[in-house]
Amino acid sequence: MLAITLLLLVARPCFAADAISEGQWYHQFLKTAEAHRLTQGAGVTVAVLDTGVDASHPDLAGSILPGTDLTAAQGDGRTDLHGHGTGMAGLIAAHGRVQGIAPAAKILPVRVAVVDDGRSFRFAVGVRWAVAQGARVISISFGGGGDDILERQEIEAAIAADVVVVAGVGNRPRDSSVIFPASTAGVVAVGAVDKSGETADLSVRGQEVVIAAPGVGISGAFPGNKYNVTSGTSDATAIVAGAVALVRAKFPQLKAPEVIRRLTATAIDKGSPGRDPDYGFGVLNLVGALTADVPAAASPSPVKASSAVGAPPPSTSDRFPWWLLVVAVPVIVIAVIVVVVWSRRRGQIGQ
Repeated sequence: MLAITLLLLVARPCFAADAISEGQWYHQFLKTAEAHRLTQGAGVTVAVLDTGVDASHPDLAGSILPGTDLTAAQGDGRTDLHGHGTGMAGLIAAHGRVQGIAPAAKILPVRVAVVDDGRSFRFAVGVRWAVAQGARVISISFGGGGDDILERQEIEAAIAADVVVVAGVGNRPRDSSVIFPASTAGVVAVGAVDKSGETADLSVRGQEVVIAAPGVGISGAFPGNKYNVTSGTSDATAIVAGAVALVRAKFPQLKAPEVIRRLTATAIDKGSPGRDPDYGFGVLNLVGALTADVPAAASPSPVKASSAVGAPPPSTSDRFPWWLLVVAVPVIVIAVIVVVVWSRRRGQIGQ
């Protein structure tokens, strides 16, 4: 069973124009205006597994597809009593007072929780349903609990179906290590940075971190035509999901692993050189992911492929069965001795 923990430190709904404007700082940080001259994510559907989405919010008008509601309320997912899901959808595709990373993308709401009451079957069924509906990105700004085999199987099936799955790593101090499903291999595990581009104090560290994005003091949509300012790896996750939508729109021929490779290969390396537990491969570089020359990964040879998963390269013992000599040499020696002794005895008898 997955005990859903929303990866967001929610502030009360905020109406001050300056606070909402200041909370849009991540657009300048990521140079989204430049990115939007290349693509705005049209043609890409992003499934948001969350508390539902308030489709009546003016900043989301026309962006929210009929989804599904796996809670007792049922419905099409376009209802949100909590606000978390609406905020995440807005960070991806809003186009009003607050702007999303991919304003032309479509949101597929998959309501798996009302507040903090998610159950394993809802999550697993939600992932499966999103894949069946053609979502090319799945954004999961919650998580927690242990690795559930049913949930993991659905995540792995989604990845195998060419879907990019993005999930938050968790918030400190509540979480001490990267939480599920971000801890699953193949998932884009997202950490948070602050306005200075440094790892946010709230962001969980761990070897599973893949990339980092803005996640502190972020303004977004809130049910009832309102807005608020929040912090958490939830925000960073939705921002990266929007970035994935832009890459998939700009390069529709790319398979999911190459989409992820564009994000990681162009990320701004910070912290220890290379991948590290704070930033993963680095901080999201939105324009770079859309413009850089990132050669396709070369097809590995069988030797490289086996080495890549930790297996040792083939040795000479794999090429020739030297163990046969261990058996054959003594047999040959014994046979020679027998022949010699037998020959001498025959010679003596003949005399």
